[in-house]
Amino acid sequence: MNKLSITTENYITTVSINNPPVNVLTIDLINEINAFVLSLKDNRDTKIVVFKSLHEQFFLAHLDLNVINGTQGGQAASIEFNHMIANIKAMKQLSVAVVDGVARGGGNEFVMACDLAYGTENAAFAQPEVHVNIPTGGQGAVQFARRLGKGKALQALLLGNDFSAQQAEALNIITQYVAKAELDGFLTQTLTVIAGLEIRDIVMYKEIIQSAIIDENAGAELELRYFLERAKEQKTQAIISAFLKHGGQTEREAKDIQGIFVDTAAALSNAEVQ
Repeated sequence: MNKLSITTENYITTVSINNPPVNVLTIDLINEINAFVLSLKDNRDTKIVVFKSLHEQFFLAHLDLNVINGTQGGQAASIEFNHMIANIKAMKQLSVAVVDGVARGGGNEFVMACDLAYGTENAAFAQPEVHVNIPTGGQGAVQFARRLGKGKALQALLLGNDFSAQQAEALNIITQYVAKAELDGFLTQTLTVIAGLEIRDIVMYKEIIQSAIIDENAGAELELRYFLERAKEQKTQAIISAFLKHGGQTEREAKDIQGIFVDTAAALSNAEVQ
């Protein structure tokens, strides 16, 4: 990898993007991202993938304008970009975009392809493709329609204007605005909890949510199927037993349910050691 720096710790893999001068999505960068994402298929050491940028001003600028030329090579590069978006969406791991700079066009489509996205006061999000005579090419219009609704999506796509992180959160373009000064602590607290889960927990909820977005009834059926299957597991019964033993379904739940969860986990851990 020449344009990606990759580190893994405690089931969290951090991918730092560095494609000077402004982190444009060139075919080389697209190929590296695709190769990395596809390499995670059977990876058991990664539950969460965090995408960051090493550029001070840009998360990802946009798709390389040099490939938007109608040639066979240009069309192939554009298709690979579309494949990259699809590959990110299909990851079993939780994908997280941490945006501390500009993410326009393909950069914003990359952000929306991730499961979670956080933006700081330095972030900007936009789909300005109409001003270079093309539509969005990485599901930008599709995602805006689904997230913003018809009127807001149409206005945003026809204007191509920037949204701040606070505006992007309100429009469901990103998950949450987080001040840069608080970002590291927020990510540590949030992602540590998720990394403590099993990868199948992440996959389960991703599947239920995606199914429900497409068809509410299908989502409900899938949710019930998962519920009934998990209810039969010995692990589930052991956790419920310990939870009840340490104050579950008592008045302690009102003010200290997290404490019950902590005590439950400690009891189960001690039982495994013994």
